[in-house]
Parts: sequence; structure tokens; C-alpha cells
Amino acid sequence: MLNLKQRRRGFSLMELLIVIAIILIIITMALPKFKSAMMHARETSVLVAIKTIHAAETQYLSQYGRYAVSLAELGPPASGAPSPNGADLIETALAQGVKEQYRFTVTGVPGGYQVNANPEVYGSSGGMSFYSDQTMVIHVNYGPEPATASSQEYGVAAAPGGAGGGAGGAAPAPAPAKQ
Repeated sequence: MLNLKQRRRGFSLMELLIVIAIILIIITMALPKFKSAMMHARETSVLVAIKTIHAAETQYLSQYGRYAVSLAELGPPASGAPSPNGADLIETALAQGVKEQYRFTVTGVPGGYQVNANPEVYGSSGGMSFYSDQTMVIHVNYGPEPATASSQEYGVAAAPGGAGGGAGGAAPAPAPAKQ
């Protein structure tokens, strides 16, 4: 009798395989939602980074009398004290142009600047591209093409018929963030 009790300790191989199968099914169902949540979190982080760039550009203008024409000018200096070539107004990762699997660019234009943020891999890094300029209005495109000044404003619902970008404008616009 004692021998039988000792043999029944633990789980059988079949029981363990069933538990593993159930866990794999749950993971398979949860993974798409997790990926979607991560993509949304990256897109939200991109909006914060764009606002950080706007604040840095405003401060750069007040310190140096012009807008920065690249992220490197807003970033940390190569050595020494902050200067127009490295004002130390944004973090190194953003100054290098890649953050949260998005590529950021800042270009100078007459009387201002333009900011673009595009996913490194559309559909997995992010599902939206962003554009903004010295007006601080953020534009969004829900397709793989980069957003432009003529893209839909972030937070404004697309008009029926697809005005405003990507996928026929079918994607709803997220709520606007406070500026």
C-alpha cells in the first residue's frame, strides 16, 4: 500500500502535456492583443517625443535666435558646453533619430522646421506616421506613407469618403493629447 502512494506523487506525463497545451492556447489568443497594446504604447510615446522636440525647438530659438535644423543640434554636445551644434535639450536616443522603433527626423525650412516620425517597420513597429512643424499641430497618416502637412490632424475624425489618409480613412482618430 505504501508503495502505491509513493508512485502517485506528482503529475503524469499526460497531465503535464495537457497543462502545457492549455497554456500555449492562452498565449496564442493573448499575443495579438499584447502586440497591439505595445504598438499603441509606442505611438503614444512618439507623440510625447514630438512634443519634447517642439519644446526643445522653442528653447533653441530663444537661446540661439533660430530653429535647429537637425536632431543633432538639439541633442547633447560632442564635447564641452552646450552650443548651437549640440544644445543638450533632448536625450541622446532621440538626438540619434531612433526611439521606440520609430525614426525621427527634423529638417529646417525657411522660417521654421519640420518633424517626421515614421515606424521602422509599418504594421509591427507602428501603424501611424506623424508630421509636425513649428505650428505644433501634429498630423497623422494611418497608412505606410509618411504623414505630411496635408495629412489629417491628429485627434480630428476623418471625413466620410476617406479624407485624411491611409486605409480609406477608416481608422478612428485617437483622442488629442494636451499641448
